[in-house]
Amino acid sequence: MATASCTIELKTIPGAPRDEVVGRLGAALKVKVHAPALDGRANDALLEFLAEKLGLPRRAVTLLRGDKSRQKVVRIDGLDHAEAERRLGV
Repeated sequence: MATASCTIELKTIPGAPRDEVVGRLGAALKVKVHAPALDGRANDALLEFLAEKLGLPRRAVTLLRGDKSRQKVVRIDGLDHAEAERRLGV
């Protein structure tokens, strides 16, 4: 049996006062992260935050596209799209 997985488009805002899922921006989820966009720290913080919110191990959340961009695509292993969005509160 294959395990569920999905991809989610994100619009990220680094350097925010706190880590939070803000809502939707078109098809993407808007996510603020406290870490600055410096040396990949915002990407690391984003993936840690998403894994924690989703109740998954960090290795289950990977960045597919957007390493140097605010527009990102992440892969989530272990959840389907609907369940991932439910856990993120959107």
